[in-house]
Amino acid sequence: MPAEPLRLPLEIGDIKKVLPHHYPFLLVDRILEMEEDRRVLGVKNVSSDERYFIAGPGGRPVLPASILTEAMAQAGAVLILAKPQNRAKLIYFMGIDRVRYRRPVSAGDTVLLEGTVVRLRARMGTLRGVARVDGHVVCEGRMNFSLVDPPRSVAE
Repeated sequence: MPAEPLRLPLEIGDIKKVLPHHYPFLLVDRILEMEEDRRVLGVKNVSSDERYFIAGPGGRPVLPASILTEAMAQAGAVLILAKPQNRAKLIYFMGIDRVRYRRPVSAGDTVLLEGTVVRLRARMGTLRGVARVDGHVVCEGRMNFSLVDPPRSVAE
C-alpha cells in the first residue's frame, strides 16, 4: 500500500507516521517547511517538565546538548523518511561532525530546527543542522545517516 501524501505543516500526529520515535524520545513537535531532497524546518517547544533538563549556569535548567543534537537529527530524518520510497525504511544516526553549541536552551524556548542536505545517496547521506532560538544559533553541525530496510520478522 503506498504511503499517504504529507501536507504541511506536519503536526505531531503526522510526524509519528514518519518517525519511529515515541514519547519521551520524539523531540520534534512540528514541521513547518520541507523541500524534497533539500531542506526541512522543524520546531521543538521546550517545556519546563522535560525530564532530561540539567543544571546550567547559576542552577538554571538547560536542555542537554545531546538532546538538542538529537532534535536536529530527527528533523532531518523527517525530510529523508517523508519520501514515499523511504517510508518503509529505518534511518540510523551514524555520526556527527563539526558540532558547536553556542548558547544554552531553557524551558520556554522555541527551537527552530533547520536541516539542509549536504550529500544524499541511495542509502546514506549528510545533513547540516542548525538550531536557532529567537534568531540566535544555539547549535550547528553535520550529521551522517544511513537508510536500511527493517529487519525481517522471525515468522517470515
